[in-house]
Amino acid sequence: MVLKITKLTLSKGAEELSKRDTDIARIVDKFGLPSIKPRTQGYNAILNIICGQQISTSAARAIGQRLALIESPMTHKTALKLGPDRLRSVGLSKPKVKYALGIAHAIEKGEFSFRKVAHMTDDAAIKEMTKLKGIGKWSAEVYLLFSLQRPDLWPAEDLGIIKGYTHLRGLKKYPDREQMVKIGEPWRPWRSVAARLIWHYINSIEGRV
Repeated sequence: MVLKITKLTLSKGAEELSKRDTDIARIVDKFGLPSIKPRTQGYNAILNIICGQQISTSAARAIGQRLALIESPMTHKTALKLGPDRLRSVGLSKPKVKYALGIAHAIEKGEFSFRKVAHMTDDAAIKEMTKLKGIGKWSAEVYLLFSLQRPDLWPAEDLGIIKGYTHLRGLKKYPDREQMVKIGEPWRPWRSVAARLIWHYINSIEGRV
């Protein structure tokens, strides 16, 4: 059975990390634990992640709300019926429309299955998901972290985590990708908890909680 992040395991992970890292302990003491908000799995979830690639949170939310007005959760079959013009009309860029429909076609043809991904190890799931155009490592990691609630993901390229970590440690410049990967290592097997806490930290100090 794959361990998932729940309120109980989040608390356990945060407690263990706080013993190892005084800055993590400071986050928990000052801001508490982040909420565990349920997220959909499958096509709807990855579509929302694609929507959020390289745009602001508010813009991504607006697109997600327009999609939800059509169908919630959005299925790959509905996306195929909508076609490129309708998907463009909700605010998706041409490349993102191409990715969304490409993934939908892969599911329809049986070339890809989110159900199978749910039973894979983290590394195997990331490898499988990134075969699809439009899903890079960051998107796969975010899907595993939030939709599948996996406990040990560290999206080293996520700007929010980079920004939060830089502020937390009082650094003068952002660490590069290689440094960020190394930064997460001491937090195994609770890197997802560390990521959630750092997101919670930066959102709290910027007034977005």
